[in-house]
Amino acid sequence: MDRRARFPIRKYESLEAMKDEEYRYWQGRPSSERMAAVSEITTEMYKLKDPAFHVQRLQRTLVAVQRAQG
Repeated sequence: MDRRARFPIRKYESLEAMKDEEYRYWQGRPSSERMAAVSEITTEMYKLKDPAFHVQRLQRTLVAVQRAQG
């Protein structure tokens, strides 16, 4: 596969059009992939804030959600 095929360039009419395309892309991904991306972005943010940050995952549950029965 050549470089052009691996890195397609898209042009958008506006920032809103670009964000709409990005939203559609992420809505089409499985929830597990979206959660993995959130985890990766969060870890990178902590690394920017503290370069000595070495935790590979969250240390505890932040929020526990109970679903209503029925």
